[in-house]
Amino acid sequence: MNNTAYLLALHSINGLGPIRLKAILDYFKDPKLAWESNLQEIRGVGIPQKVVELLGEARQRLDPVSYAESIKRSGIKWLTIYDKNYPKLLKEIYDPPVVLYYKGEILPQDHKSIGVVGTRKITGYGKLATEQFTKGLVNAGLTIVSGLARGVDSQAHLTAVSEKGRTIAVLGSGLNNIFPSENRSLAEKISSGFGAVVSEFPPDNSALPGNFPARNRIISGLSLAVLVIEAAEDSGSLITAKLALEEGREVFAVPGPITSNLSKGPIDLIRQGARAVFSADEVLEELGINKVISDKEKVISEINLSEEERQVLIILESETKHIDEIGRQLRFSSAKISALLLKMEISGLVQSIGAGIYCKR
Repeated sequence: MNNTAYLLALHSINGLGPIRLKAILDYFKDPKLAWESNLQEIRGVGIPQKVVELLGEARQRLDPVSYAESIKRSGIKWLTIYDKNYPKLLKEIYDPPVVLYYKGEILPQDHKSIGVVGTRKITGYGKLATEQFTKGLVNAGLTIVSGLARGVDSQAHLTAVSEKGRTIAVLGSGLNNIFPSENRSLAEKISSGFGAVVSEFPPDNSALPGNFPARNRIISGLSLAVLVIEAAEDSGSLITAKLALEEGREVFAVPGPITSNLSKGPIDLIRQGARAVFSADEVLEELGINKVISDKEKVISEINLSEEERQVLIILESETKHIDEIGRQLRFSSAKISALLLKMEISGLVQSIGAGIYCKR
């Protein structure tokens, strides 16, 4: 589309969401004509009077070309729904963003993406599950899409980066106002070679509560499927999952301990038709994607375990255990069990999830 600067200026008007903006563009065909048109003609397209007045005010203070240049200078790029490289999956949803701002790179391979979402109040179990699922999905070539929020979202992005995979972080704020602020360095890391940080909100917009449901539809819209790990009954991640179901995308849920309130969300999704999954392999199988065996997995599979290591793995087969409990069951001294677990952790056989608690990898 020509005159993109005028489209960005229109997009900056509060109240011109994707449906209203698309209606204006369909009517005028050219964003410059829309920007310069009679305000009553804009009103005739079905735009509320208050929004038309905001447009009139914007015309007085904003030069579209200068505005577009200021966005470029801040290192922000954009895609419009009229661009041929606009994400195909996202274009298929009911109300795709007319403009998608981003830092980093959105690549053709990112069409193979999966949303990984969950609670902000992540537990040790949730951290472990997020790491294990994300590693398996990234190693199979999938891009991880999440919301850069605290908890499961952050852990999914961090794991994708540590595995040298790709990840897309979708914000509920403009790109000049990263939220939460403690994730600014993570956002910079992602955009510096591990994917992209994206937003449909103009660059200087703040993170308002109403932005996040809109953000969630982009997470699901970019994804072939959505995986939910730990979520309370009122979790925003359930909105993402339900949107995915409405869009005809696959939804997977990781069951959790029945003693945890954060297991209620995944259980509700399973009742509604989401598939319960216990490993990344199950997700890949359902999506028809072949698992890629990493070199590390090949090495681990060839390790000749000692009898003591076998005994530890048997104890950890079904549940996590505290180091003291493992030592008591095997009648090993504290020094011996500590050394054994350290060796097994280095070998990738077990993993510490904090507070002296271990699980089998």
